[in-house]
Amino acid sequence: MKKIIALALAIITVLSLVACSSGKKNDTTSDLEYVKNKGTLVVGITDFAPMDYQDADGNWIGFDADMAKAFAEKLGVKVQFQIIDWDNKAFELEGKTIDVVWNGMTITDKVKAAMDCSNPYCNNQQIVIVKKDVADQYQTKESVKDLKFAVEDGSAGQEQVIALGAKNVTPVLDQATALTEVKAGTAEAAVIDSLMAAAMVGEGTGYADLTYTVGLNDEKYGVGFRKGSDMVNELNKFFKEAYDNGTMMKIAETYGVQASIIEQ
Repeated sequence: MKKIIALALAIITVLSLVACSSGKKNDTTSDLEYVKNKGTLVVGITDFAPMDYQDADGNWIGFDADMAKAFAEKLGVKVQFQIIDWDNKAFELEGKTIDVVWNGMTITDKVKAAMDCSNPYCNNQQIVIVKKDVADQYQTKESVKDLKFAVEDGSAGQEQVIALGAKNVTPVLDQATALTEVKAGTAEAAVIDSLMAAAMVGEGTGYADLTYTVGLNDEKYGVGFRKGSDMVNELNKFFKEAYDNGTMMKIAETYGVQASIIEQ
């Protein structure tokens, strides 16, 4: 059973549309029309419980996955989940191999420069993971700075480790791989999303010998689209509707995500 973690779902209004950026598209084709015409919304993801992960039958589930399915249904199209190299997510969008990045993506300056985003829908932290038997030694930012880190390449966690001043940082494929490196002893620490840490680390999980210690920041999740995409407005409206009719809360409860409203 997934652990419950308190998140804040930012519930947007139709008149309060705060996109990550306002870049112009070079063509005149509406993104919304493009997706509807091809009949499929291609969602770029990584394996990231409890947002996007596979069940025993290989189906993609999770808070973000189920929300994406509901959004695609509202658009009248099918949904297709595509695993991507997280560091290349902006290139995937621009090359139209995917239509959206929907995978607990932290809104950073780098992200805002590369794509347009939905309004924030969730609060998060980047958090340090170490082996449980040494955790008492690593309770401050200063104490973890000299550890050997494994971090997802191109992630907010990688940015935070670099900002911390850590010198021994190994980029890996995804956050799950970073955890595996610490479990195997090939890294002393990982930095992953607090949401993932609550679901995958500690007693009753596959990483019972690991624990989380220091939070490095506070951040917000958003969904990414191509620059100038009219899909941003469409998703913002969907988020509000999904909250108002209870869909968002129901999906949050399914995956152990306790939702709390941020006043807009």
